[in-house]
Amino acid sequence: MTVTDLSPRPGPPALVLVAHGSRDPRALSTVRTLMDRVRALRPGLSVHLGHIELNEPLLPDTLAALGNTEAVLVPLLLGRGYHVKRDIPELAAAADARTRIAAPLGPHPLLADVLHARLLEAGWRPRPASAVVLAAAGSRDPDARVDTSRMADLLAARLGVPVLPAYASAAAPTVQEAVTTLRARGRHRIALASYFTAPGRFATECAAHAPWIAAAPLGAHDAMAELILHRYERALGTPVTVAA
Repeated sequence: MTVTDLSPRPGPPALVLVAHGSRDPRALSTVRTLMDRVRALRPGLSVHLGHIELNEPLLPDTLAALGNTEAVLVPLLLGRGYHVKRDIPELAAAADARTRIAAPLGPHPLLADVLHARLLEAGWRPRPASAVVLAAAGSRDPDARVDTSRMADLLAARLGVPVLPAYASAAAPTVQEAVTTLRARGRHRIALASYFTAPGRFATECAAHAPWIAAAPLGAHDAMAELILHRYERALGTPVTVAA
């Protein structure tokens, strides 16, 4: 006689979105909307939010609430830098939860799609002598700058116009310097692509220096939710269909 095992099957590991945090209330609203879109794409997956600083819930509190369950931390960050290399691993190591840490969201071709969509929403169209400044937060970590430069190359291939990276802090060039460089190359229709996950101080400051149009940050776009799940699945070693 065959005995059927009726014990509950463990579900997939929880997905924890790790946001930086911001004093701008639009940032928290954006991240929560993005979390809802991830949940809509993957019903039944346990999705949580934790911040590195400035907003609640803080990541240690989110991990403490998970106990010793398994979780994948997906940084809502756009490249390798101090938070990805030090802060998040240290906070994860201090928790009881059994964690894996996914790669940051960028660079990735899906982000080029989102940046393109945000530029179109702002009124951008390819024209003669046009170009784009890709405005990012900035980091002293050279790997972070490599990642932003690669993202600029992906966006340039997507748009068919030159794209120069620029930074709000800790790295050069600034937005103004990137604009000056492009103008010296004969580019006079210069748009700003906002390479920030959500609105905040740096995104606002960069947009203020746009010589023409400034696109909105990446935000709660459907492709962002797809990319989050892609990073989650890759951290688990699950086969995925989105290009790396």
